[in-house]
Amino acid sequence: MADIQIFGEEAEPKRPLWRAMWRGWRGRCPSCGEGHVYDGFVKTIDDCSVCGEHIAHHRADDLPPYLNIFITGHVIVGFLILGMNWFDWSPWVHMAIWMPITLVMVFALMRPIKGAVIGLQWANRMHGFGGAEDTFDPDHPSRDGHG
Repeated sequence: MADIQIFGEEAEPKRPLWRAMWRGWRGRCPSCGEGHVYDGFVKTIDDCSVCGEHIAHHRADDLPPYLNIFITGHVIVGFLILGMNWFDWSPWVHMAIWMPITLVMVFALMRPIKGAVIGLQWANRMHGFGGAEDTFDPDHPSRDGHG
């Protein structure tokens, strides 16, 4: 019973979270692991060419850039502080070194992080990956700031 997720009255088998995120990190379909997730640099495909999983409805939105900034910022600032303590270089030398490394790191992490977020959403049946479409109810109590 531990591998069953309950959604309302229906019971659906649990999807493997870490495997789906790893597949997404590699730019693969979170469902089958064979098809590609991207059509462009960060533009996702509509449907997997191998298993047919519909991916276009994902809502990665701002989480991948936030995680990218969080990870890159912590790594770069940590090494920048170490470099400033170890070497007696001018600020211009540090900027010439760390700015390109920052840009490379940000662009290198964009696709893997977004893919992992899509895998996370697929594994947790979020945003249409569970068969039900997201709905927006402007009159829901949680929308008034008191719920």
